[in-house]
Amino acid sequence: MSAFRYIDLFCGVGGFRYAAESALENRGDVGSCVFSSDIDEDCRKVYKKNFGEEPFGDITKIPPREIPDFDLLLGGFPCQPFSIIGKGKGFSDTRGTLFFSIASILAEKCPSAFVLENVKQLRGHNNGKTLSRIMTVLSELGYSASWRIYNALDFGLPQNRERIFIVGFKHPTLFEWPSEKIAMRPLSSILEKNVGEFFRVSDRILEKRKEQTKHLKNISRPSIWHENKSGHVSVYPFSCALRAGSSYNYLLVDGERRLTGREMFRLQGFPEKFTLADSYTVARKQAGNSLPVPVAQAIIENVLAALADSSHRGYHLVRQPDSQLCFAETKKTTYGKRKNENTEA
Repeated sequence: MSAFRYIDLFCGVGGFRYAAESALENRGDVGSCVFSSDIDEDCRKVYKKNFGEEPFGDITKIPPREIPDFDLLLGGFPCQPFSIIGKGKGFSDTRGTLFFSIASILAEKCPSAFVLENVKQLRGHNNGKTLSRIMTVLSELGYSASWRIYNALDFGLPQNRERIFIVGFKHPTLFEWPSEKIAMRPLSSILEKNVGEFFRVSDRILEKRKEQTKHLKNISRPSIWHENKSGHVSVYPFSCALRAGSSYNYLLVDGERRLTGREMFRLQGFPEKFTLADSYTVARKQAGNSLPVPVAQAIIENVLAALADSSHRGYHLVRQPDSQLCFAETKKTTYGKRKNENTEA
């Protein structure tokens, strides 16, 4: 039996890879990552520390034909063009066109499946036209694709983090999105007990937070105090979504201190063996840009199961975001420089 092969595009520090490794292990499958890529030098350094190999740099600088053959494409393509905290320019933003690097690789290599990840706001960007364009391109490439939004809170993580995932298959495949919810781990289970003074807020910030929350009664501990852009502070038994570019006082444990780098990666579901960047500023940015590992793992497990069960299927069944079942057909088309012979669903 040949090993299952996957590639890790826009890999960051390896969230998708940890998800794939765990999914393969849980299923008892043999698999390996045959190619990874990220333009950020700091991410490549941390990725190498953890996986023993340095990812390729700018994905636009390698011809798709030079990428090793693979079965599954994983890609958390840059979200800034679609995020509410970005400029909202979508495909007019040069980073937005990096999706077409994924499309070109799919056209050239024709893998069995892909899993893509982005911010929730992709769904409504440009009145839904951006997502519609992405889905159209994937269909033109001969893939039956669907999307769904998941919250990390529903997969055991104490972080309110919603992300959109897009899954597609080249051949007729029976696939269902994960539906079982996992109880949230208590916040106390991810917090470190001994935290240095570096993470403590100033007396001025501490007094300000107390003033902002004095109207709240019976605040539980531990909790995360979240300050939004308007200056309103909310208190939750979980964290709001980590953000790469937020202020250092955006999220505070009990209103008293910042999250440590280890705590932030625990909120994303990274394993304890993960080696962080030496710089807190860099680690903080990388955690904010990472994906929730258990969510990706659950999706990849279902993709692997669908691929293993697809040989005798004559149709492709997908579960759409409204939880209704529907049939999806593929189309014959050409994209880029290579003509694909696609299977009719």
